[in-house]
Amino acid sequence: MQPSVEKNSRHEPVRRSLNRFKNTIIHMRLTYLFTLAVALPFFASCGSALKIVSGNGYSGGRSAQDFKVTPPSSALIAAASAKPKDKHSMPVYSFSERHRVVRTTAYTCSEDDHIVYGSKNATGTALRYSNRVRSAAADWSFYPVGTVFRVKGMPELYVVDDYGSALTGTGTIDMYQPSKELMNRWGRRNVEISVVQWGSFNRSVEILSARTKHQHCRQMLANITRQRPDLAKVATR
Repeated sequence: MQPSVEKNSRHEPVRRSLNRFKNTIIHMRLTYLFTLAVALPFFASCGSALKIVSGNGYSGGRSAQDFKVTPPSSALIAAASAKPKDKHSMPVYSFSERHRVVRTTAYTCSEDDHIVYGSKNATGTALRYSNRVRSAAADWSFYPVGTVFRVKGMPELYVVDDYGSALTGTGTIDMYQPSKELMNRWGRRNVEISVVQWGSFNRSVEILSARTKHQHCRQMLANITRQRPDLAKVATR
């Protein structure tokens, strides 16, 4: 019987190594599955253009040919030449003027400066990209949160529910795109927009007054209260 005991003892280190190897493989698989489970919701809302999932349930591809933007009218461009300009030499309009020539850019939630916020906008809700409603970012002292507008030639409505530090002090509107490919395809372009409904300065102030540690939020807040002194009390609550 002794030889059998010695044989088993010689094989014991091998069995232990195999067990450790199996446990390592199991741990790696579990880690992979956990990471995948965490990452999938983010990429579903901000992933490739092959499948776009939004709060309004739209899914489908988009291409550059789908950006059927009609150029601004010559009359609107001519009228804009006499208006005061922002730092991008774009016209600054009064709130009574709903038809405008606007400089637009594009962003996506997988950019380095937005990835920390994931697929959320500045109001804390999900960024939208559907065949009906889409998100946009702007300086809230130019376009208060909740402002609804339409781009000439495009059927979708855009809602200002986000902001960005680079937009502060300008009339530029940043159009949300669900992928970097679409963001780059939109690029930077001047478009004609029509404001369907103005958003709320009151709500803008309520949100911004809780974020005054950020310079761009302080700047937007100061510009709103300069235009609307009656909201100064809201800003100091």
